[in-house]
Formats: sequence, structure tokens, C-alpha cells
Amino acid sequence: MSRASAPTAPPTPRASHTARASRASLASLSALLLAAAALTAAGAPAQAQEQALEQAQAQRATYPVGGVTEAVSNFLLSPGAVAGVNDWSCRPSAAHPEPVVLVHGTGANLGANWVKIGPTLANEGHCVFALNYGMGSPYNLGGRVGGLTAVATSSEQLRDFVDKVLARTGAKKVDIVGHSQGGMLPHHYIKRLGGDRKVDQLVAIAPTNHGTTLSGLVNLGRALGLLGFVNSAFDHLNLQGLKDQEEGSEFQRALFADGDTVPGVRYTVIATKYDVVATPYDRGFLKGDKVRNVVLQEQCPKNPVGHVGVFADGPTTQNVVNALGPDKPDFRPDCEDYGPPL
Repeated sequence: MSRASAPTAPPTPRASHTARASRASLASLSALLLAAAALTAAGAPAQAQEQALEQAQAQRATYPVGGVTEAVSNFLLSPGAVAGVNDWSCRPSAAHPEPVVLVHGTGANLGANWVKIGPTLANEGHCVFALNYGMGSPYNLGGRVGGLTAVATSSEQLRDFVDKVLARTGAKKVDIVGHSQGGMLPHHYIKRLGGDRKVDQLVAIAPTNHGTTLSGLVNLGRALGLLGFVNSAFDHLNLQGLKDQEEGSEFQRALFADGDTVPGVRYTVIATKYDVVATPYDRGFLKGDKVRNVVLQEQCPKNPVGHVGVFADGPTTQNVVNALGPDKPDFRPDCEDYGPPL
């Protein structure tokens, strides 16, 4: 016959007090440890934070940054691809929440135009994408020469590409970086095709805003009565993109009739005073809120870079990185690694 277990005696007041004190001590210790951890994190030296950032950057893939030689090679052999660009698995980070869309210039392609800026931005942690546009002319040399057809049509291609980038990355807006026609064309997308809701910032490098005189050739042709004949030939050859960039063209007048900018979009224009294509060089400058106009030679007086050469220019690239990153209004680039005077 089993014997019933004796009931457990209730804890004495002293034992209960000891248990409560023990639990309180543990809670206090935990709180102290959490507080110490928080204070340590909050008080971490700036140098330690910079080292952590450098380590995080080192863990990312590093893409080779090209120059003129790589641009020539890509123009012929890789017109649709460049290192660090169009990685559709890329997801924007908290530091760089907007993907960057690169828009090449007239007569170029993404492979050639972005050999320096594309991988540089990718190495900075941006998700970078680029398209070829305006290839509808029979003179595109097998998809190598873009920006030839009507700017309005090319803007529709940019619209569709931006929508694809936003859908694939999950971002709400993009930043656009464009060179020459690629710096002017996004205005049509922003103003006429709803891009103002999808673009946070436009960085334009030597853009053909307000049209170019092409070092006076447009004015000369108009004075000699030859411009109409030339423009008819452009229409016949499906080269309307050239006509649309002329100073005083119907397209330019309509594009900027309601002002240069729209609310909510930030603008940076980077120009070189040695530009002989988009002329006068300061014609590309914008007026309005949230606009920064930069002359490369005011930062680096010895910089000889021309209209084409800005794609491989060190100060130009540094200005783009600043605009899309720290965005310091008083930014000064290192005066080195100049692009060619073309």
C-alpha cells in the first residue's frame, strides 16, 4: 500500500523575498547590459563606423572601370552590355533606395557610353540599369548607333524601361543620368509621359537642353536657307532625333514652353566650356527650384574635356557620384583623370 506524498510547504516569506530579489537583480543586470550595448553603439567613434562601411563595400562585387579603349571595344563588340549594369537581381539599399537609369547620347550605345560611370556607380552600391534607344533608323550599324529617331518616340522607350526597373526592383522612383541627348530626352518623359511621379532626380551631362547651334552650323544653315532641306532629309532617313535637338526646333520650343523643371524632381546639369556639340555650353543650364548647374572648369580650370570626352572624365564622374550620394552643394572633385578634349 503506497503512502501519499506529503504536501509541499508554502515558501516562507523570507524565501519569497529572496526569489523576488534574485529576479529583480537579473532584470537590472539585463537592463544594464542592454543600456551599455546601446551606449557603446551610440558612442562608437566615427572611424569605426567608416571602417564598417568600408568592409561592407569590400564585400560587394567590384566591377572594372573602363576608359576610352574599353569604350571603343564595347561600341563594336558589346553595344548592349557593360560591367556592373543591368543586374536584374539587384535590390536597392537603404543608402541608395532609387535605382539609377543611364541614358546614352546621340550616336552612342550603353556599352560604350557608360564604361566608366556605370561600374563606378555599381561599386558605390547603386543598382544601375541602362537601355539602348532610338535604334529605329536603318543607319544604326547593327544596333550600335542609337539616339537617331524622334525624341518623343525614344521617350516612350525610356518610360517603358523605367517601369520595368521599378517593377523588378520594387523601388518607387528612379534617378536618371543622361549624356547629351540622354540628358535632354528625360525632360519629355518627365513632363509629358508621367515621369514626374517616377523620377526623383535627373543628372544631365552636357545636355542638349533648349537645342544646340552645333557650333553655329544650325544658324548658318538657317541663314542660307538650307536647314529646311537638311531637316527634310532627316525625316526621310528616320533621323528625326537630330532635327529635334536643333536650336529653335519645333520640338525644343514645345518641350520648354512651360518652363525648364517640374515640382518634386531634383536637377543637376554638368557642362564643359569646351563643348563644341551642345553649344553654347551654358544653353543646357536649367532655371527653377532644386536645380544645380555645374561648370567643370570652374572646379578644375585645367580640365580640357569636351562634349564627347565627358563620358570618361574623372571630375564628371565624381560630380555624378556626389549628386546621387552625399549631394553636397559645395562639392569639389579631385582635379585628375581628365577626359579627352573631344
